[in-house]
Amino acid sequence: MTELSSREAELVSAHEQERPARRLGGPLRLGVWVAGGLLSAYSLVVVFQPVEALQHRMTFLAVALPLVFLSYRSGVSSLARRLLRRPPREQPPAPVAQGAAEAPREWPSVGDWLLAAASLAVLLYPLMNIDAFRDRGSGAALTELDIVAGLVLTVLLLEAVRRTVGWALTIICVIFLIYAYYGAYLPINWPIGHRGFDLSQIVSQLYTGTEGFFGVPMQVAASYIILFTIYGAVLDFSGASRFFIDLSFAAFRRSRAAPGRTVTMAGFLLGTVSGSGVATTVSLGSVAWPVLRRAGYPREPAGGILAAGGIGAILSPPTLGAAAFIIAEYLRVSYLEVLLYATIPTLLYYLGIFLAIEVDSRRFGTQAVPVDAPKAGRLLLRFGYHFSSLILIVVLMALDRSAFQAVAIATAVAFLLSFLDPAHRMGPKRVGQALAKGTLEVLPVTAVCAAAGIIVGVITQTGLGLNLADIIVSLAAGNLLLTTVLAAVAVLLLGLAVPVTASFIIAAVIIGPALFQLGVSQAEAYMFVFYYAVLSEVSPPTALSAVAAAAITGGNTYRTMMMTWRYTLPAFLVPFAFVLTPNGQALLFQGPIGTVLLMTAVSAVAVAALAMATGGLSGVPERLLAAVAAVLLLFLEPVPIVAGLAVLAVAAAVHLVRRRRTA
Repeated sequence: MTELSSREAELVSAHEQERPARRLGGPLRLGVWVAGGLLSAYSLVVVFQPVEALQHRMTFLAVALPLVFLSYRSGVSSLARRLLRRPPREQPPAPVAQGAAEAPREWPSVGDWLLAAASLAVLLYPLMNIDAFRDRGSGAALTELDIVAGLVLTVLLLEAVRRTVGWALTIICVIFLIYAYYGAYLPINWPIGHRGFDLSQIVSQLYTGTEGFFGVPMQVAASYIILFTIYGAVLDFSGASRFFIDLSFAAFRRSRAAPGRTVTMAGFLLGTVSGSGVATTVSLGSVAWPVLRRAGYPREPAGGILAAGGIGAILSPPTLGAAAFIIAEYLRVSYLEVLLYATIPTLLYYLGIFLAIEVDSRRFGTQAVPVDAPKAGRLLLRFGYHFSSLILIVVLMALDRSAFQAVAIATAVAFLLSFLDPAHRMGPKRVGQALAKGTLEVLPVTAVCAAAGIIVGVITQTGLGLNLADIIVSLAAGNLLLTTVLAAVAVLLLGLAVPVTASFIIAAVIIGPALFQLGVSQAEAYMFVFYYAVLSEVSPPTALSAVAAAAITGGNTYRTMMMTWRYTLPAFLVPFAFVLTPNGQALLFQGPIGTVLLMTAVSAVAVAALAMATGGLSGVPERLLAAVAAVLLLFLEPVPIVAGLAVLAVAAAVHLVRRRRTA
């Protein structure tokens, strides 16, 4: 499990929003890995010897951005070939190590080297005298060279985003730049009109401070995300991935529902190593699909279980998706507090999946599958130390250590513990590979975060966020329920085009203020946006994780999407609970412990009602009643709770009566 097979890598590349990187070879591959390893080492050192914010973010991007142009294809030649209908150009064969999958080497073009050099130049230029550069920006006295360098960096970031995640986010960024420059030409009565800004003002906003390229998203990429990718890489190289899968297969007794439960648990554990829903789905599917098939699961439900387990990795503590780190920065709270926010929704998410699996195991007549895996107790005694670094992260943050220091120390502990397993001892070569992997995995996110600074900077400079918030509230006539429905739809639609991190950032600065105006707290609003940004990966018509799962099982893609949607349905409804009702804040671990426990129990009953509505009951009337009961319960107020329990009791009674008549 240290590395994906070539087939799995192809699936991730085909179905993830991030584009596949080049397969570099020879001295260039070594050089890229050395640069990546040095950047990871620098990021770890900065944790204990902090560097001024703007300088740190510029330095990080000065290494990462050239690596993007060397590591990711431009796609220009393949596009030209498609337009001219020419066959693909043959690549010279590459020497392959014994036992490795054969793959051709790919070499950057002259243009790629020029872009990499330009990236390095425009980012080293301000670092030569960072104080004078910052002063020129704050005083709006930029030189012509400053403006040229800022414009060049803007173009380079747009190209980096196009290479790594595609055209959608690139086009959105260009639209925002056009809006900043030509906003004065909009009709004066339009609420989104503004006085307009010239190139000097736009460059000053984006390039010279921490409001644009080097804002909060870039801070998150250069601190939280890089540290957690390094940690995940060290866990991976130390054998944790194999242990998590083996433990999942050994944990459940041999029952008809055990294969489905095993897959779900493995997805949760693998999320500590992979922050990608698609990558977790593919890694999981390569091992679990044969087991699900032997258990009797049809292709589409099996794909739904794989995708739901994979996407749960981004929602689950202690290593949430990248957007969770941005929440911590926006709220100016510790990452531990964000983990607490996510704890109860995560429990409800997996409760919904387990209940749906239990129902489906009876509906499909699945059977227990004997798996050749060591006993759970023996595994825990031998390899249970892999959990210690995960626990250590939470303990250190509870002791008021920063998230940066906690994950850095946990990384060191995971490295030391690797020597307990002779097959995965991390000598100098493995350490270098893990450090390099940590940087290379963060490159697409770095490009996205830096480019997202264009959107955030323009919104801040023009006041667009507040204007759009007013428009959203007006469209919903000030109704909180309608506003949240519009917000959910908007985030889901945005997530169909751009990665989770980008969709969260855009929605947070546009939709967040609309929810604030209606009395929703920042924590509730940001968590609402976070969940819907993540759930866009399982939402039709794209549903990237579901598409990848269907490619593994060979099932119908659309039906796999719908099965995934069914398994994850509670995650779509629970966020409404902590936005629409005062007691909903208890689901974010806020409030008296008694209220938290009571609201969690009520929400668990609501999730069970949803499971009954989506497959646990056979007749349409009782399914409708169960759905109504779930919605009422999620209002988390005394009268709706009582009404919901009564409706649920009626649904159960109708079901029992129908069963007796049928019998």
